[in-house]
Order: sequence, then C-alpha cells, then structure tokens
Amino acid sequence: MENFKSNPDQHEPKDTYKIAYIIHFLLGAGNLLPWNALITAIDYFGHLYPEKHVEKVFSVAYMSSSLLVLIIMISSSKFSRLITFQVRMNMGFTMFVVSLMVTPTIDWAWKPQPNEKSNATFYTVVASVVMCGLADGLIGGSLVGSAGNLPKRYMQAVFAGTASSGILVCFLRIITKASLPNDPQGLKKSAHLYFLVSTLILLVCMVFCHLLYKLPVMEHHYKSLQQTTSNSTIKFWEVARTIQWPAIGIFIIYTVTLSIFPGFLAENIESTLLKDWYPIILITIYNISDFLGKSFTAIFVIKSIAKATWGCMARLLLYPLFTACLHGPKWAKNEVFVVLLTVVLGFTNGYLTSVIMIMAPKSVPPSESEMAAIVMALFLGLGLVSGSVLGWFWII
Repeated sequence: MENFKSNPDQHEPKDTYKIAYIIHFLLGAGNLLPWNALITAIDYFGHLYPEKHVEKVFSVAYMSSSLLVLIIMISSSKFSRLITFQVRMNMGFTMFVVSLMVTPTIDWAWKPQPNEKSNATFYTVVASVVMCGLADGLIGGSLVGSAGNLPKRYMQAVFAGTASSGILVCFLRIITKASLPNDPQGLKKSAHLYFLVSTLILLVCMVFCHLLYKLPVMEHHYKSLQQTTSNSTIKFWEVARTIQWPAIGIFIIYTVTLSIFPGFLAENIESTLLKDWYPIILITIYNISDFLGKSFTAIFVIKSIAKATWGCMARLLLYPLFTACLHGPKWAKNEVFVVLLTVVLGFTNGYLTSVIMIMAPKSVPPSESEMAAIVMALFLGLGLVSGSVLGWFWII
C-alpha cells in the first residue's frame, strides 16, 4: 500500500512544551473516561440489578449507539461542514456529563420501595449509557478524523490518552475497594466517586478543546488542511477500498477484545485465592498493558500495514486460549496463566490499534486522510459492536 507523506514544512510553528500533544492526550482520555467509569462501577450496578447481566447489556447499548453516530457522520457529507469540530466536541462532552450524572441523581433524589428500583430505574440507566455511546461516537469520530490530518504523533497521543483513562479509573476502584466497606453504601460511594471525578475531567477537556485550535501549531495545520481539501470531493467507498485491509484489521482487533474484555474477565472466571479482587486485578492489568502498547508506538512503529494486519488476525488465537481458561486443564485455569493472557490481550490491542490508526490515514493522499481516519473509526466501532454481542456466547 502506497504511503503518502506531506512535504516537510520548514515554517511549521513549534509545539511549545508539547501542549498540542498533551491536549490530544487529554481529549483521548476524556473520550473513553465515561465508558471506563461505567464498567468500573459494575460492582454497584451488579448489586442493584443482579439478574440483568449489566456489563454485557451496557456493552451492546454503548457500542451500538456510538456506531450509529459514526454512520451518520460518514453518510452525511455536510455534517462536518455544518457542525464545526469544536461544536461537536462540546456537544459530546456535555452529553457525557449529563449521562454520568443520571445514576447519582437517581440515588440522591429517588427513594423507591423495595424491588422497585431494579425494575423502574434499570432502563433509565441503560438510556444514559446509550447517551454516553452517542457522545462517544460524536467525540471519537471528530477527534480521530481531525488527528488523521495531523502528524502521526497526535493520533498516537489520542489513543495513549484513551488507555490512560482506564488506568485512572481502575486505580480509583482499587482505592475505594480497599478503603470503603463492601456493602451497598460503600459501593454507592465508590460509584459516585468515579462519576464525579470523570465529570470534573470532562469539564477540563471542554476548556482545553476550546484552546486547542488557538495554538499556533494547530492554526498552521488547519490552514494547510483547508488549502489541501478546498477543491476535493471525497467518496467514502473509494477511500474504504484503498484501506480495506487495515480496516479489516481494526475490526478484528476490537471483535476479539470486546468479546473478552471486560465481560469475560469480570463475570466468567473465578479465583478462590483472589476472590472478588480477581476481576479488578485483571481489568487493571489489561488497562496498563493496553496503555503500554499504545505508548510503545511513540518509540517504534511497524513500517508495513500488511504485517500489522496479519498481527491483528493472529489475535484470533486468543479465543481457544481463553476458552481453555474456562473449560481446559487445571494449569490453564491458574491465575498466572490468565494474567499472562490478559497482558497479551491488552498489549496487542494497544500496540496494533495505535499502529493501524496512525498508518492508515497516511496511506492515502492528504485530501483523503480525514475520511480515511473516520472509515477506520467506523470499522473500529463495528468491531466493538461485534465483540460486545459475541461476549454473550461465554454464558451459553
């Protein structure tokens, strides 16, 4: 696949103190922070709705609604021209904040009768998860599309940021679990903490998003982009055909990952040694490994998209290995083996995602790079939905 590179610009302003990089990192973290808060508070939701398979329901609701927005963004050629990047980002972050406040508001304002809460509020919470998913599609599609036009370090920053949000929330979970009682009140306080901390960070993201395109380095790239794309008509299917193999690769990455994480790690395997700490430890290990994988692309990036795509396909081997953790010999159910598999799952997810998402927009002409990035985001979303649906098969 041909790799298009823009000519180096000697007059490009310097990214002083790497502020633009840090803001992209922060926006990436903000994009995935609500999802991580929701799945990290799963102890609390599991207590409220013990019969609902909450984690799997949340996955399907969130990923499907996020995918819907990406499809709308791609199918409407006027979408990005009518609604500016900054407006889309602010809309998305506002929706995030509103949806994250639903559960604490219900807890503070509504005192239901016994058993009423699990029946009456479950669908309200799911609706807030759907709103979160819509916001994720809006922010994720816009942010990835924008970063696709920029030097590759900004795409790497976005995806490293997404991984960092998982680590932050996992450490919050560990602190609250160690310091608060394991009873309904303790679970409620910890869940509220996740949502409130996430809300504060999202508000900070809104401020920095406003500042981003006022930076000289970003103004420079934005003007260059306008000159490049002013007379171009970009067709979705032409771009998709050009980058079909990395698109398939990103689809496979997230089909495999979301069918195992977080549902399988949280619900399907057990440890007599670690008890209810086991899923928390596994999810934390996954998030750290994912972050290390996405950060490693700042040091080394595979130069061949073909090799990266084959690496994505090789992850299908994780299915029989994780199946062995459930139905295989005793050594395969050992905590050490499961932890090693989780490290592999997280690191390969992070590294291959970052590599594919960096290289695909650079393999088309600059005028098509934003569309290429959005196509990749769409196939990533399709993989998320596919994986979240396949996750149900572990309980069969």
